[in-house]
Amino acid sequence: MRIPIETFRLDNGLLVTLSEDHTAPIVAVNLWYHVGSANERVGRTGFAHLFEHMLFQGSANVAANEHFELVQRAGGTLNGSTWLDRTNYFETLPSNQLALALWLEADRMGALLPAMTQQKLDTQRDVVKNERRWSVDNQPYGTWWERLPALAYPPDHPFHHSLIGSMEDLTAASLEDVEHFFATFYTPDNAVLSIAGDFDPSEARELVRRYFGPIPRGGRKPPLPDMSLPDRFGRWLRTTVPDEVMVPRLFLAFRSPVFGSEEYYSASVASAILGVGKGSRVQRILVREREVASEATGFTFDLSKGADLLVLDVTGRPEVSGDAIEGAVGDLVDDLRTNGVSREEVERAIALVETAFVTSMQSAGERADKLSMFATYFGDPSLINDQVDRYRAVTAEQVTQFARARLGEDNRASLLYVPASAARSGVVEARAAAEVVS
Repeated sequence: MRIPIETFRLDNGLLVTLSEDHTAPIVAVNLWYHVGSANERVGRTGFAHLFEHMLFQGSANVAANEHFELVQRAGGTLNGSTWLDRTNYFETLPSNQLALALWLEADRMGALLPAMTQQKLDTQRDVVKNERRWSVDNQPYGTWWERLPALAYPPDHPFHHSLIGSMEDLTAASLEDVEHFFATFYTPDNAVLSIAGDFDPSEARELVRRYFGPIPRGGRKPPLPDMSLPDRFGRWLRTTVPDEVMVPRLFLAFRSPVFGSEEYYSASVASAILGVGKGSRVQRILVREREVASEATGFTFDLSKGADLLVLDVTGRPEVSGDAIEGAVGDLVDDLRTNGVSREEVERAIALVETAFVTSMQSAGERADKLSMFATYFGDPSLINDQVDRYRAVTAEQVTQFARARLGEDNRASLLYVPASAARSGVVEARAAAEVVS
């Protein structure tokens, strides 16, 4: 399928993508800002995620939490999310409510600062701290998504530090810091707006120009440092975390080609062969045949700068040790490297990817999000229409070549969680190359 796409850019730099589809009477508005945790400076981590909360706390013309109330009262849904290299905000509403969504997004882009107060900052800072306590610090395996990047990226790399930020940095954040961060990154020339679904393009263009056009272009955004990295870690990196959990869980990461690059598609197919669906190797071999794991999956981070990560996430059974899980996963990857992949496996993986893609494009919200992604990362939302063909072009030989080049022991990072009780009783043996984190 080919997605209809129109693009235009306002004088203030805002890139706008339209994708018309009258299948259902709904419209999705999706706004990506090209800022994430990678743009934070030392001592002020967590700002990108903090702003995901702050942007729902009102502006010059909208009261705190009124953004939620107005959209929900109109029959819509909304949310936001933060990642290492972007932050996005999105609404899906009945198609006759497009003007409301655009006005709300434009109002907080152009008029948030006058309504920002110390009280709002203090309140949302506490909310984020509680979110950290609930989803990271006191959640079984909850620290994985900050420990794994910390293991896989060097300390001076923008992807190394925690996405949610440290308690100390959140406490230290001042209102002046927050205002400066907003003024630097939340500007139309650092944003992409996508509209997908049931709307009239002429009306949408007029509404976008009316609401977003008067917002001034921002100043110069500070450039990111050099993010390039070698293709491999150079050795097998290991961190073992004794945790209050019942069973071991391994996150085995490999440094992988960046999203959108030619080799990325071979890496993505390899991750699907290894870990996507019940027919994947980790499910078939580790869960069903060997019965050493209860759950297993694979995925890529889909990072477009520096280096991506391909990750296998394997949860062991109660009677299986952490070392045994790491050994079993390592053996499985070694077998793929030694014997390669079959044409049938590649076809199955590509079919899974294609089915997921086509299905997602039926959703106005998913379509708008993917258009924003390609527009933000590459400046060209039409690349969305190349994705199926790029996957179909991947061969078994290319996947095998990728695996042999990039999945060896010199390019593995193991984040292994083990039951703290087992660690205390000495069941878990110290591994020579392991760094044990208490």
